[in-house]
Amino acid sequence: MKTIVHVVQHLAPGGLEAMVLDMLTFTNPKHNIMVVSLDGTLDSALNGWPRLKEYQHQLIFLNKPAGFSLSTISQLLTVFKEYKVDVVHSHHIGPLLYSGFAAMLNRKVNHVHTEHDAWHLNTKKHLYLQKLALSLSKPKLVADANFVKNTLKNIFQEYPIHTIKNGIDPYKFTTGNKHQARKELGLHLPKNIKLIGNAARLEAVKGHPNLIEAMIFLKDDYHLLLAGSGTQKDYLQHLTRQYKLEDRVHFLGHIEQMPTFYQSLDIFCLPSNNEGFPLSTLEAQSCGIPCVAHNVGGVSETLCPTSSKLVNNNLPLSLATAIEELTNQQIQDNPRTFILNHNDAKSMASAYENLYFSGVSI
Repeated sequence: MKTIVHVVQHLAPGGLEAMVLDMLTFTNPKHNIMVVSLDGTLDSALNGWPRLKEYQHQLIFLNKPAGFSLSTISQLLTVFKEYKVDVVHSHHIGPLLYSGFAAMLNRKVNHVHTEHDAWHLNTKKHLYLQKLALSLSKPKLVADANFVKNTLKNIFQEYPIHTIKNGIDPYKFTTGNKHQARKELGLHLPKNIKLIGNAARLEAVKGHPNLIEAMIFLKDDYHLLLAGSGTQKDYLQHLTRQYKLEDRVHFLGHIEQMPTFYQSLDIFCLPSNNEGFPLSTLEAQSCGIPCVAHNVGGVSETLCPTSSKLVNNNLPLSLATAIEELTNQQIQDNPRTFILNHNDAKSMASAYENLYFSGVSI
């Protein structure tokens, strides 16, 4: 048995974090798999994300203080020693830096790092930190999308980069009855409406204002569901009132039963301005729901080319036009089939396991 530890910045609802939890589920059960969160505590994480309860015996929280912390490196080294860690798998730049220092000080640990996006490397500080971190333990570097790999190649030209695309749990995210799903969500909506949905943090980078404004260009039988919370909630609600869309735009907050959310929809829309390789489009399509999405980052790599639509400019009218076209389009290919063939979490976990132990006897 080998011990694999994933290191993340925090454990709150998000695509990267959901992918790590899927790794706990789908990595070979003969291995001991754990997750270390640099920030926060178990109690605060459980309060914010009930899904974590089923994994709580596999979670470690370091409650890192603000700023750079030498004691956090020491805590990681203690975790490596106590659990006899064979592989540390870091996600994003902060965990890369701390895991890099710890793996450099404990050469028995094999370090693997996944980049889930590359836009943060546009800042000089992040670029410097990334170069420093890669020089510490020289981890096996993984990009979760071809877009991310190409960006990394342009920056770290001689550094070998693997590509392993994210996957989702197709047994959890499956097809369902639309009307039953709406009932389970407690929605009291007019019959025969066309329901558009988005699930994301309510933050400026996610482009919600464009999607809300797109509703102006759609007929009154189109409604919008927004799942998620964030700092932009008050502004988005103000925008909804300003456009007189209170009866057609519905804020649901955090949704724990995401498959039910997707199953209630006719179309899922992702109007983000920055993305790496998003999971929400994979999840929606796995539930049989076609998508409209802004062509940014690795989004195009997540979409079934025949049952979903890309929008090259993230303008409200463009989003509305694509939504209306997709609503009236006769879908010949089930988007779920595309996900089963390309983005199964079991295949993702197997690819990582092969990378962890390449050349190692287990």
